[in-house]
Amino acid sequence: MKFVSEKIIDAVIDELDKLSDDEYERHTEQFAEAQPVLVAYLFDDENFHLLNDDEKGYIQYLALIAWIAITRENGPIEPVSEEMIGDAEEKNYEILEASTAKNFRDRLNAFFEGTPQEDLVAFAEEAVLEDEDDPEALVTKEGREPIFIAVKTVIDVLTAEH
Repeated sequence: MKFVSEKIIDAVIDELDKLSDDEYERHTEQFAEAQPVLVAYLFDDENFHLLNDDEKGYIQYLALIAWIAITRENGPIEPVSEEMIGDAEEKNYEILEASTAKNFRDRLNAFFEGTPQEDLVAFAEEAVLEDEDDPEALVTKEGREPIFIAVKTVIDVLTAEH
């Protein structure tokens, strides 16, 4: 699996920001066709019932960015299974819960150890911590953990060797 650089991620964000609603919807549909189980996971309210609607939409947006960036660099990816998603998510929660750091940002340090996709992990981290001191931030304090874990899980299953 080729490395997905910050440059590629930023280019995808810029492209998505310029799309009309219809064009954006088409990209979302392509994602759903290519990765139906993964998109179902992202839209499953049971997984994300603690999040508000804006945060749920944000996860879907972040996952779309990750998918486009990863496939742009590596080509089409085999559809992932429910089992792969469950295993990756469980592993990510174990890493997070094993951290003894008090600060959320410090708790995420373990995710950078040994990852071949450091820029994608940094993208996920930045996405949840960008406005951490702003009370009006899109991501609430309660939403940081499930959003980070969801995006990290998406990255893991899409970059796993199939």
